[in-house]
Amino acid sequence: MNKYMLAYWTPVADQDRQPSPDEMKELFAQWDAWKTKFKNQVLDMGDALKPTGRVLTGGVVTDGPHIEAKEVLGGFSLVQAETYEHALEVAKECPIVHVPGASIEIREMMGF
Repeated sequence: MNKYMLAYWTPVADQDRQPSPDEMKELFAQWDAWKTKFKNQVLDMGDALKPTGRVLTGGVVTDGPHIEAKEVLGGFSLVQAETYEHALEVAKECPIVHVPGASIEIREMMGF
């Protein structure tokens, strides 16, 4: 089995909006259903990322993500699958696909 990182890219404009308690309950139910359905593929549910951070470039640290970005890395999960196509099947049912403007980048891990 190969390992893949699903990187969740979300629009910058959505980073400040906080879901209501009822919306959070529904979101967690969707994520739990996805994890249950793909229990043999989802290795690590990962986590959402805060919209702030730091960028280290050539020894210089700046605030990030960059203000001119239209979308930011909003979170990640780790899955295992035989092929990219199988990893794509898992990704297509990930709850993040329901977030307007969001996308999932699927990257195979090198396996070092």
